Amino acid sequence: MCATLSSTVLNAFIIGVLGYIFYKIFAFIVWYKNLRRIFKDCPGPTDGHWLMGNMNKFPKGGQNLVNLMQELGRQYRRYYVLWFGALRPVIVVCHPSTVKEILKTSEPKSTGFGGVYRHGIPWLGRGLLIADGARWARSRRLLTPAFHFDILKPYVAISNDAANILIEKLEPFVNTPKYFEVFEVISLCTLDIILRCAFSYNTNCQRGQTTHPYVTAVHEITETWGVRNRTPYLFPDIIFYLSSLGRKFLKNCKYVHGVAEEIIDKRRETLRKDGLSSRKYLDFLDTLLTAKDESGIGLTQEEIRNEVDTFLFEGHDTTASAISWTLYSLAKHPEIQSKVYEEINNVLQASESDDLQWEDLPKLEYLTMVIKEGMHFHCPVFAIQRQFTKDFELDGHTFPAGTVVSIQILNLHHNKDVWDNPEEFIPERFSKENSATMDSYQFVPFSAGPRNCIGQHFAMHEMKVVISKLIHRYKFEPEPNHVPEKNPAAVMRTSNGIRMRISKRST
Repeated sequence: MCATLSSTVLNAFIIGVLGYIFYKIFAFIVWYKNLRRIFKDCPGPTDGHWLMGNMNKFPKGGQNLVNLMQELGRQYRRYYVLWFGALRPVIVVCHPSTVKEILKTSEPKSTGFGGVYRHGIPWLGRGLLIADGARWARSRRLLTPAFHFDILKPYVAISNDAANILIEKLEPFVNTPKYFEVFEVISLCTLDIILRCAFSYNTNCQRGQTTHPYVTAVHEITETWGVRNRTPYLFPDIIFYLSSLGRKFLKNCKYVHGVAEEIIDKRRETLRKDGLSSRKYLDFLDTLLTAKDESGIGLTQEEIRNEVDTFLFEGHDTTASAISWTLYSLAKHPEIQSKVYEEINNVLQASESDDLQWEDLPKLEYLTMVIKEGMHFHCPVFAIQRQFTKDFELDGHTFPAGTVVSIQILNLHHNKDVWDNPEEFIPERFSKENSATMDSYQFVPFSAGPRNCIGQHFAMHEMKVVISKLIHRYKFEPEPNHVPEKNPAAVMRTSNGIRMRISKRST
């Protein structure tokens, strides 16, 4: 009888397990059919692979990926859907009206399975770039004072000094047939600036070297991040971290975290010994270490490191991309470069100084137009993502909570329904008159809405100073027959370099 009872219990258990499995399979089939039904009539490529979705047609990176994205942008000028694997549709928006519907909200970054920002958490943690909800609001509130204009003023002198060091490094290339790689030297300059401005940390990173281990590590991290975002089978952590790519990613993350910890520990020691009274001015790191919320609670050590990692990356890599690509466009358009030089020369002559002053920055109106056109044309950050926490409507379609939306800045900035001659480099499109009538979601190099870039004024000031110093000193020429191939990672890089030659100006 016991044997019969045991057999009955076992059979019931097996039936229960099988029933649960069949229920889950049935529920999945219903969910999958509903998912396909929701996205069935949306614009976008329809030749996807049954397992890989549209990713089987995607190049792994480089100019071919940029070309494909721009081709999709020309076909679908408002929005379209891409399938990242069979189960992950992503809505790509590329028109001001659709971009506005996304960026005007405070919806979080995409940190769910397969989300691009999820893959960056081991590096940047949940700092201001990735944090959501109340955590983001608290961090934004605590960090905003670090970017007040009174805080930014002393940074102009530091940017001048860093640009002067860069000029010293470039002198061996003056009036010679030698070409140099622009991104390489600009990255060291912007790293020097962010370390000294935000952290009062002088490493002399520009002197005596062509690159820096931190720059190399960040480059490799962002390359790996980009590859993983486009490779669905690397989405699961267990697969990614067992791969050579994942192990290299963790090794580089460990190194950059060590750099951040060293910066923080040295400042803590200085503050412990001398307090804030020894500081000539409070920088970003001082704000991180001393800020307290309404409850009197400050940032934890982990939160501080996350913000240091975030601003080290955003403060040097994104800006380096913008400066490098803008210099390339100036080299390609000597008539525009001459106008920039004339404006800079007039401003510096009026101030009787070789260095720009805080008061000079608003006077550089044409250079401002050129920098904006550089970010419009080349898109240092080519895409950002959000993940909706509730159902939302877009162009008459209702999409469910959990849907990921990618704001394709590259296609937005080259959308022919929005811009006249978007494939031409035209700084005048950002004149005061034209800017006054421009849609606020038409040009979003620093994002827009409540989650726009907190450091955009700092970045603009830095770009003005560095480009001004270089153009005032040198005439830039591109290497003939060399076309830089764009390579979108976390920022818009180049896979074959931006190569230029310089000659010293006669006046």
